[in-house]
Amino acid sequence: MPRPDPLSAREEDVLRRVVQHFIDTAAPVGSKALAEAVELSSASVRTTMRDLEEAGYLGHPHTSAGRVPTERGYRMYVDDLMDVTGLSPREAGLLRESVRRRLGDLEAVARDTSRVLGRLSRLLGVVLTPSLSTGVLERIEVVPLGTARVLFVLAIEGGLARTVTAEVDVEVRPDAVDAVVQRLNERLAGHTLDEIRKTGAERVQDLADDDQTGIVRVVLRNGKSLFRESAPARRAAIGGAQHLVTQPEFSQPEWVQDVVELVESEDVVVHLLEKPRLLDGDPDRALVLIGREVERGRPGGPAYSVVTAPYRLAGGVGAVAVLGPTRMDYARAVGLVEYVAGLLGETPAD
Repeated sequence: MPRPDPLSAREEDVLRRVVQHFIDTAAPVGSKALAEAVELSSASVRTTMRDLEEAGYLGHPHTSAGRVPTERGYRMYVDDLMDVTGLSPREAGLLRESVRRRLGDLEAVARDTSRVLGRLSRLLGVVLTPSLSTGVLERIEVVPLGTARVLFVLAIEGGLARTVTAEVDVEVRPDAVDAVVQRLNERLAGHTLDEIRKTGAERVQDLADDDQTGIVRVVLRNGKSLFRESAPARRAAIGGAQHLVTQPEFSQPEWVQDVVELVESEDVVVHLLEKPRLLDGDPDRALVLIGREVERGRPGGPAYSVVTAPYRLAGGVGAVAVLGPTRMDYARAVGLVEYVAGLLGETPAD
C-alpha cells in the first residue's frame, strides 16, 4: 500500500531527477546514474528509489533494470516538483507570428498554430476554436458570387467569423443587396447565434415580400443551418502527428495507427477537450491529465497525457492542448500551452 506520508526533501530530489532523466532518455534510471548528481552514495540512492517504488511513485519494469516513473510519480512531479520551462525569443516569435499573420480568420490561425505547437513540442498540437452558439452576431455581410450564389459572412463580436455559401432563387442584383443586408442586421445583430436559430425566422418574416434579392428567403429557408454551430472538423485543428510517431512509445505499427485514428477523429478531440473540468478552469492556465485520467488510448498501447489550457474569446471558450505519451516534457508542454492560450485569448500574452 502506498504510504500517505509526504516525501522528504531527498525523496523529492530523487523523484524529480528520475522523471527528468526518463523524459530525456526514455530509458529506466539506475542508482549509479543518479548518485553523482545528488552527491549521495549509490546505496543511499538505491534505498531512496526503493522507498519511492514502495510508495507507488516509481516502477520497476524488469528485475535488472532501473526505475521509471509511474502515473502517480508523474502527478507528484507535475503538481509539486517541476519548474515550467519558458520559451526562447525565437519560439515565442514563431507562435506570435502564426496568430497575427491570419488575424481575423480564427480557423486559419488554429491550423497554423497547431502545426507550430506540434513542431515545438514534438507532440500532437491541438487548437480548438470556441463554440459559436453563444457568440453574439455583430453583423452580416453578403457578397454576390454570381447570378445565383452569395457568400454570407457572419461576424461575431470578439473577432470570430463564419462563412457560408448559399443558392438564391432569383438573379442577384448587387445594387439591392446592401439595403436588404442592412435590414437583416437591424433585426438580427446583437443576438446570439443560438437565439437567431430559434427566433430568426419570426424576426425577418415580414421582410420577404419586398426582397428582390432572394437573400431573406435564404435566411428563412436555411436559417438553422446558416447559423448553426461549426462542425467538429472545422473546430479542431490538429498538427504534429509526424513528430509524435517518432517517440519510442509509438514504435509498434498498431500504436501508430492509434495516432492516425485520433488525428482523423476531430469529434473525439473536441469531446475530450470540452469536458467541463477542462474548460471551466482559469483562462490561460494549463491543466494536466495523465494516463488513465485521459480515458483514451488503445488497450495495451501507450498511455496518453494531455496538457490543455482554455482561452476565452467572443463570449465562447476554446482550448489549446498538446497530446503525447506519459513520458512527455510536462514543464515545456505547460509553458507552450499557456503561452498560446494567452495569445489566442482576449488578454494577450506578454
